[in-house]
Amino acid sequence: MHKLMMRLAKSMAYLGGAVLTLLIILTCVSIAGRLLNGFFHGDLMERIAPGFSKWMTGWVGPVNGDFELVEAGVAFAIFAFLPLCQITAGHASVDVVANAFPRRVKRFLRMVTEVVFAAVLVLIAWRLGAGLAGKYSNGETSFLLEFPIWWAYAISMVAAVVAAIVGIYMGAIRTIEFFTGRILIWDGVEGEQ
Repeated sequence: MHKLMMRLAKSMAYLGGAVLTLLIILTCVSIAGRLLNGFFHGDLMERIAPGFSKWMTGWVGPVNGDFELVEAGVAFAIFAFLPLCQITAGHASVDVVANAFPRRVKRFLRMVTEVVFAAVLVLIAWRLGAGLAGKYSNGETSFLLEFPIWWAYAISMVAAVVAAIVGIYMGAIRTIEFFTGRILIWDGVEGEQ
C-alpha cells in the first residue's frame, strides 16, 4: 500500500512541478512582451523607425489573462505538492521541546499531528467540492479569458482529494505505530531506527 501511495504522491508532485514550470515560462514571456511593447512604444523607436515600431506593437505585448492562468495553476500546484509533503513528513515543524520527550510521547504527538492534518485535508477537499458546485451552477467565468471558474476548482479539487487520501493513510499508519509500538514507515523524523 505504501508504494502505491508514494507513487500517487510523486505523480502529483511531478504534475504540479510541470504546471509550475509552465507558469514560470508563461510569466517570463508575458513580462518580456510587456517590456518589448513598452520599448517599441517609446519615443526613441517611434522617431527612429515609426513603421517598424507600429508593426511590432501590433503583435508584441503581455500575454492576455496571464494572471488568471497563474492564479488557477498555482492553486493546483500547491495542492499537488501536499501529498508528497505529507507522506515524507516534509512539513515544517519546531521540535525544540518535543526532542526532550520520551519516544512514546513523541509517537503520540506525531499520531495526533497526522490525524489533525488528515482531518484538515478532508475538510479542505470537502469545502473545495462545495465551492466547485457553486461555481459550476452559477456559470461564473474569468474576467479576461472568460474560461469557467469551476475548471480551476475542479483541477484543484482533484489534487486536494489525493492529498486527503494520502493524509488519511498517514494518519492511519501513525495511529497503528502508536498503538503497536512498531515503526511501519521509517522516515528519519523519530531519530535512529
